[in-house]
Amino acid sequence: MSLYDDAVLVLKGYEGQEELRQAYLDHLAAHPDGMWKACEDGHITASALVIDPSRGRVLLTLHKKMRMWLQMGGHCEPQDTSLRAAALREATEESGVAGLTLLPGGPVRLDRHPIPPPCHCHFDVQYAALAPPDAVHTISDESLDLRWFAYDEVATVADESVVRLLEATRARL
Repeated sequence: MSLYDDAVLVLKGYEGQEELRQAYLDHLAAHPDGMWKACEDGHITASALVIDPSRGRVLLTLHKKMRMWLQMGGHCEPQDTSLRAAALREATEESGVAGLTLLPGGPVRLDRHPIPPPCHCHFDVQYAALAPPDAVHTISDESLDLRWFAYDEVATVADESVVRLLEATRARL
């Protein structure tokens, strides 16, 4: 199965955010290349909020280009076999944490947001990744910093999309 086909199946099976979910599906129907960064009208991305429920904290990256505290994530790559695989790869690459596992049940949220040109929009499919108890993180080249934040600190450092992702993740837990 292609990554495109996987994305369509994942989105069709996603419950909630009906209008936004349909916008994702409509975008893919109109753009056969809508999985890839080269699609300047927008493209699907995959991200994961790295969470340590036992300590009530999340790991956020200070994104080098955006200069914002965000969850780990980014563009799909040709070797990705599924959106889950893309989200897990991105979370592992950007956090350096070995042994991450995605929270069961598929995506936690969808978030469509504008980005600087040449592309116009990211259609982000957001997962949650559980960190092992002994998680050790490493700052990647895509990050200025990487830091654990208590749940109640997230709203003071991150934007509303990250806060909503944390709320949805905690509800899923």
